[in-house]
Formats: sequence, C-alpha cells, structure tokens
Amino acid sequence: MKPHGRLWLGVGLVILVLAARLIPGPRTIDDSFITYRYARNLLAGEGFVYNPGERVQGTTTPVYTLLMAGLGALTGGTQAPFPWLALGVNALADAATALLLVRLGRHAGARWAGWAAGLVWAAAPYSVTFAVGGLETSLYVLLLTGAVCAYVEQRRVWTALLGALAILTRPDALILALPLGLDRLWRALRKGERLGWGEVLALALPGLAWGLFATLYFGSPIPHSVQAKLEVYRLGANEGLIRLLQHYATPFFENLWGGAWAIGAGLLLYPFLYLVGARRAARVQPRLLGWLVYPWLYLLVFAVSNPLIFRWYLTPPLPAYFLFLLLGAEELLSRLLRVDAAHARRAALAAACVCLLPLVSTLGEWRLRPDGGALRPAPHMAYIELERLYRRAADELAPQLTPQTRLAAGDVGVLGFFTPAQILDTVGLNSPVSLGYYPLDPAAYVINYAVPADLLVEQQPDWVVVLEVYGRRTFLQDARFLNQYRLWKTLPTDMYGSQGMLIFQRAAP
Repeated sequence: MKPHGRLWLGVGLVILVLAARLIPGPRTIDDSFITYRYARNLLAGEGFVYNPGERVQGTTTPVYTLLMAGLGALTGGTQAPFPWLALGVNALADAATALLLVRLGRHAGARWAGWAAGLVWAAAPYSVTFAVGGLETSLYVLLLTGAVCAYVEQRRVWTALLGALAILTRPDALILALPLGLDRLWRALRKGERLGWGEVLALALPGLAWGLFATLYFGSPIPHSVQAKLEVYRLGANEGLIRLLQHYATPFFENLWGGAWAIGAGLLLYPFLYLVGARRAARVQPRLLGWLVYPWLYLLVFAVSNPLIFRWYLTPPLPAYFLFLLLGAEELLSRLLRVDAAHARRAALAAACVCLLPLVSTLGEWRLRPDGGALRPAPHMAYIELERLYRRAADELAPQLTPQTRLAAGDVGVLGFFTPAQILDTVGLNSPVSLGYYPLDPAAYVINYAVPADLLVEQQPDWVVVLEVYGRRTFLQDARFLNQYRLWKTLPTDMYGSQGMLIFQRAAP
C-alpha cells in the first residue's frame, strides 16, 4: 500500500474510533466517580483523599486521578465536567491504540491483520464501554501498547517510561512489564545490548516517587483497594478461570449468534489461530515475545488469584489477542487461497474476511437504542441502570445530608460524588474499618457480596443505601439493626435479583 493510501486509511480509522465513543457520550460507571471524587477533593484543597480527613489510598490509578485533577483545574475546578474530560482522554487514547496496532502489525509481518485489529478495537464493546464509562482502561491499554511498540523499535527510554506510567495507572501492568523486562535483561546479558542509565531512571523514578509519597501520605505504597477486593467477595474456586476462558473463546461476541456452540468452537479455534499468528510474529520480530505471552500470562495470574472479574478486567489483553489471532487467520487464508501478487481478487477476499467478519460479529453487541441513559447507539454492555438508580437515591437524599453526615453503601461512586456526605464504604475500598468485619459466613451471601450486620450496628452510619440482596441474610435479619434504623424509602429494582434499593435512616436515640 502506498504511503498516501495508508495516511487516509489511518485518518479514517481515527475518525471511526472517535465516533464510536463520542456518539454514545458519557455512560459513566460507578467506579469512575470514585476517581472523580479524589480528583475533586484535590482541587478543593482537601488532599489526595476520598473522605476529607481520611488518608486512604482507595484508588489503584494515581496517574488517571492526577490527570483528571490537572484537566479539571483548567476546566472549572471542582465543578469540572469530569465525565466529559474522561471521555475525551479515553477517545484519544483508543485512537492512538488503534494506530499502534496497525504499526505493530507491520512489525509482525502482517499485510492486513494490523488494520483488522485496529478496526475491531475501534468498535470493540470492551473498549468502548469503559471509554464512555470514564474508567482509566483506555489510557492504561495505550500505555501498555505504546511500551510494546517502543520496545520493538528499541526506543528504550520510552519503553521504560511508558511501562512505569502503566504500572501507576493499574498495578497489573506488571504482568506485561515482567516478560518485557526479562527479555530486555536477556538481551543485555547475552546479546550485548547494554542497559543505559536513561532507561533505568525512566523506569525507576516514577514508581519510587509515588511509592515514597504514598508511604508517607497513606502509610503504604500498596493501594488499600487491592486488599479489599481480595477479601470481601465470595467466589467459586474456578470462577475467574471460567469467566476468562469464556472471554477468550468469544473475542468478537460470537456467542450472540452461535450460543454455546460458538464458545466451544472458540476454545479450540482461537488459541490455534493465535499460535499460528504468534509463530509468524516471533520469526519476523523476536522482540514481540513478551507481548505474545502477555494474554496467556494475564489469564494465568487472574485465574490463580481468582478475584471478582469486573468487566473492565477483561479488556487489557485484547489488543494483543486481536492482533495475533487475526494474523493467524491471515496466514491460513493466504495459504488456503494461495494469495500472491498475481491474484489481486484472492488477496481482496482474504483481506475482507480478516478485516470485516470480526467487525460485523462485534457490532452485533451494539444497540441503536440502548437501555437507560441517552438513546444513542452504544454497546449493550454499556448499561448504567444501577448508576441511574444510585443517582436517583443521591438526588433524593442530598437535601438531608451535610459534610458531617455519614452514609454507608456498598457501591459508593455515584453516592460519593453527588452527595456531600462522608462515605462509609462497606466493601472497604475507601474505608479500612470495614475489612475488620470480613470474612463472613458463606451462608450470609445470596450473591457474591453481602454487608455485615455488625459493621452497620457498630459503626452507626446516619444513612444506609444498599440493594436489598446485599443485606437479605445479614442486617435485614438482625434485630439490632432493625431496632436502630427505619426504612426511609424503597426504590424499585430487580438488579442482581434484589427486591429494591433500600434507604435506611438511623433512628434518633
């Protein structure tokens, strides 16, 4: 392809990425509002805190939090439009990732697979949902992909810096940083590619600076939310592995039209295609080895640790997974159709299959009029019904609350952002005191989370806002709680099998 043609294709790809995120508009996820509250408190002079006066590192994304605070300072301060700021950053980050996939495809020897991966990334629900949802996922994936591209092109200082920033955006970036680092050390020791002070400092200084600050400010460099997520939720022994295998079996949402048969076929087909593509890429560019193993190392780490797999945990391995399995498809189709320079029609057919079939399958997850939020096209999985429900609760409660009021909740993002209250986070992400009440008896759980009765009875928040299913076998069965609190309002919902969202007020002594 001529350079002029590649330029216009790149422009078209960027436009597609931006449109796929700007058309849905913000559909902000509850966890994003936690980051926004940290950023807003920074701008208000309260410090890097969720609750003023409580130094708890409840966010795992200091880079994104500081970025939101910095952009907020330029666009209204504490009144900054954080959901739109996040959407703008995420849309640009995803556009850059799509272009990097094209570039990495060329490094891997692909004719069309890089463009195909960029095209799928443009519309991928696991990309779009969290871009419009306001999470750090898009920036995180860009930093990972940029580090890989810089490594392949031997831009060593950039590799180290982007890797360090990725780790400070989400700590699981270590899953990619480790194989890249080992490959770099092997090349330094066995191939004479000497380590430079620039790359060492670029890797070490950001982490050391944040680690020192976090230790002095919070008491530990490890985010408190990491411990909370591992201790609070109740999961089956292999739940994480099963969810990840389903995800890897249906990267283009084949289950929507193929059902269980598509999942079974995908478990066999896509690892095979990935192996074919990875083998070709490794021959063409051995520096891609760390990225080649990353999706499988990611699966292994999360399957073994078995945390609750939030939807956004499924996004980071997708760029590599898309590229190499599509490269495998390109390789097989080229051989099957005997594609060469003399057979333009065969080449066009193979290119169309590699580029368009995954995209068409992926678009099956989009809806012209999604449930909840603005009635504009968006992925079906970008649902925000729970967030809308919490926003309704926040709006009804706000006149009752002051900065001294203490409000307990299991999902604290929306409530924390749209009310002035001090938040008692019953999951413990932002409230360390909550972790002392876990683990619970397995019989206390209806789903994977439950609010301990003792936590509410002993901590005595002024208000409690929870889905009924979180307390069905705990505080709603506890006479102490029922004596201390009165049901103020029930908001109808069947979310997670709940019988409403319950708002309790503590009775006057």
